[in-house]
Amino acid sequence: MAGTYLTQTIGEHKAGHAVGVYSVCSAHPTVVRAAIDQAAADGTHVLVEATSNQVDQFGGYTGLRPADFRDLVLGIADEAGFPRRRVVLGGDHLGPNRWQREPAEVAMAHAETLVAAYVAAGYTKIHLDCSMSCADDRPVLSDQVVADRAARLLRVAEDTAGHHHAEAPVYVIGTEVPVPGGAHETLGRLMPTPADRARTTIAVHREAFADAGLGHVWPRVIALVVQPGVEFDHLNVVDYCHDATTQLRRVLDEEPNLVFEAHSTDYQRPAQLRELVRDHWAILKVGPGLTFAMREALFGLALIEEELLPAARRSNLIEVVEQRMLAEPAQWAGYYAGDPQTQRTARRYSYSDRLRYYWAHPEVDAARRTLLSNLDATGIPLPLINQFLPAQYERLRAGEIPAGAEALVIDRIRDALRPYARACHPHPTLLTDNTGAPHA
Repeated sequence: MAGTYLTQTIGEHKAGHAVGVYSVCSAHPTVVRAAIDQAAADGTHVLVEATSNQVDQFGGYTGLRPADFRDLVLGIADEAGFPRRRVVLGGDHLGPNRWQREPAEVAMAHAETLVAAYVAAGYTKIHLDCSMSCADDRPVLSDQVVADRAARLLRVAEDTAGHHHAEAPVYVIGTEVPVPGGAHETLGRLMPTPADRARTTIAVHREAFADAGLGHVWPRVIALVVQPGVEFDHLNVVDYCHDATTQLRRVLDEEPNLVFEAHSTDYQRPAQLRELVRDHWAILKVGPGLTFAMREALFGLALIEEELLPAARRSNLIEVVEQRMLAEPAQWAGYYAGDPQTQRTARRYSYSDRLRYYWAHPEVDAARRTLLSNLDATGIPLPLINQFLPAQYERLRAGEIPAGAEALVIDRIRDALRPYARACHPHPTLLTDNTGAPHA
């Protein structure tokens, strides 16, 4: 069962093995396919998570409800010949996040419906995050209020799982600072969560769950989200520093079932990812870094298209994306400051990758499809692949990836995933499935 894979992996980690799980937080089908292909190559499960912004009972910014996203991911797995039993679905930041402008009671009622929809659809990793203030709340919520609201959502999740005879979910508590998806402002030094703060979060949640009659669920709380001191903004990455988390890491010494979950690990170097896992951030979240890699590949292919096709036949993908972002600026205008040239550069190349919100637009998606079909029909000369996608050129020459434009894109996304796979599974030949048998 999907949740068993997570608890087994965390059990191995708590037993002293430097293993972990990476979580793919993206709703784009090409990214999901790349994640599934990577898991197939490694002989592991794949963990794909939807955030409360992407997917909710009203459709989120993707237009997908939890059952829709489930069907999307499982359909891609079926197309790839990847066993459904090795697909783990998660819901990230489930709580009143989407309804912060509403009064708390209204927002929490929506959050209850949200959690129920995720659990009913078969999601088995549930992040309960009630840390955000609503319209009639104080600016900063007390730990008690956050935990009590999380317990309220936990009750909904457990009741829903029981009603649907579904697999009992595993849970994640806590939140990170800054907000999900990368910092809005330019970063300086970033401090890890203080150890006493982490202990308080654990203690207050444990007590709130017990007070709600849910103390028996606590062994299925598998992770605590804290800030390990990693983040990215538009142009900079704050790298993990092992020496800065010495006291924080000791918080887990007294917690037999808990590891840390690290958000915003995108763009961390391979050595830092390995260090994070060794230091008990056994769940690593990655999202914008994957669509960033996809954008790199698609823009490279668009430049190849310019070399090969007359203007009238081109997809003009880069310009189509630019014009759509200018026509609908809501997803980037409040994030990218500066003069017009600075904003233009950020729209296209920022680490925070606000461009990812536009790939699903019909006009942009049509241009992407035209680009891929144009290049497949024309054929891409190897020297041009070497010019714009050199790593993929080497693998293509070695026969390690198939020819075709989309295959090049998928492999470029896998370049962003491979360091996570190596960090979480340093000895892939020793991996087992949840029955204890070696993976095929």
